[in-house]
Amino acid sequence: MIDSLTIEEFTACGSHQQGHFLLSSGLHSSDYLQCALYLAEPRRAARAGSLLAAALAETVSEIDLVVSPAMGGLIIGHETARALGLPFLFTERADGEMVLRRGFAVASGQRLIIVEDVVTTGKSTREVIEILQADGAEVVGLASMVNRSGVPNPFEPRPYRALLEASFPTWNPDDCPLCRDGVPIAKPGSRQITKI
Repeated sequence: MIDSLTIEEFTACGSHQQGHFLLSSGLHSSDYLQCALYLAEPRRAARAGSLLAAALAETVSEIDLVVSPAMGGLIIGHETARALGLPFLFTERADGEMVLRRGFAVASGQRLIIVEDVVTTGKSTREVIEILQADGAEVVGLASMVNRSGVPNPFEPRPYRALLEASFPTWNPDDCPLCRDGVPIAKPGSRQITKI
């Protein structure tokens, strides 16, 4: 059994916040996990990366490379790659599209894992899968610090591991009770929002 992270650890370092948030998925929530605050302390980042590496090693064999979407996945992806002793690369948004960071490339047949900070809808991760597959790579597993998707594996049939399963309420903007109550909204995510 792999160790996990706890919501108390996120709360203690200010990473678990409560209020009214516009998530990068476009959904609204009363809770936000700012993994960057958790990962800002190098010992916590190294521990989380080691935990994800152990979880992935139990699940997936023959991994060539770790890939993460920028910005949220950068630190945890790097720490996971370091713990696995593997190379790391990342993707970024350019002109609204997810692309491999300039200077990075994957080879046809390479076996890759994708590491994220938080998975809510999985949209960013699916975009990364698409660009890697278009280059002929094989995505053999996925992992994140936090799974708040509401399902155990949002990327089936590929294996997926998370260190924390978080079940916070989310709403479409038109159905948000916090909006109806006039609670000011914060937009802490890094991805450009598109209207749902």
